[in-house]
Amino acid sequence: MSILTATDLVKDYSGEERPALDHVSLAIEPGEFVAIVGPSGSGKSTLLHLLGGVDRPTSGTVQLYDTDLYSLNETQLAIFRRRQVGLIYQFYNLIPNLTVAENITLPAELDGKSIPQAELTALLASLGLVNKADALPSQLSGGQQQRVAIGRALINQPAIVLADEPTGNLDQRNSQEIMRLLHYANVKEGQTIVVITHDPLIAQQASRVITIEDGQLQPSEG
Repeated sequence: MSILTATDLVKDYSGEERPALDHVSLAIEPGEFVAIVGPSGSGKSTLLHLLGGVDRPTSGTVQLYDTDLYSLNETQLAIFRRRQVGLIYQFYNLIPNLTVAENITLPAELDGKSIPQAELTALLASLGLVNKADALPSQLSGGQQQRVAIGRALINQPAIVLADEPTGNLDQRNSQEIMRLLHYANVKEGQTIVVITHDPLIAQQASRVITIEDGQLQPSEG
């Protein structure tokens, strides 16, 4: 059974000559590591946002397990997204006045859950951030901030993690570290991961690559 299924997704923006997404359908299996690639303006980030319930399609459906995301109202969708979808962005989106530990545990706190200290420490250790637990985002490097964003995405053990150009703002060394962490979550924790990237070296590390151009999925090679 697919963990996530998108059916006939269309996304039109007012004033645009063609839809950002044009009848896109795909399925993601549990435990997959999928890369979605395409040129700038191809629709890959739009697709990711629709898969994660961040934006609503003009038409079509997205189903995560047995839940139709867009049958939910805004409040229901926000709660579902917080519990079931881990989101990682290129520019981190950390809360500047919260510490590393507070940023990571924020989704759980919003859900009324308390994360045991041992669990938080173990996650911080896997991210290489134990000695940064009380630091603010402004005191961190870009690579460290992205590791915080990964921890925040994983803290609620979501059904799927969606990463939008997670290495796009980082140098090669930090990019490799971020990919190592995502692979660890995928292989060791069984986390299903979808990554948007324009970097072919990043895409090659995925178990499956999906190409999108002009809002449409392209046939896979071979």
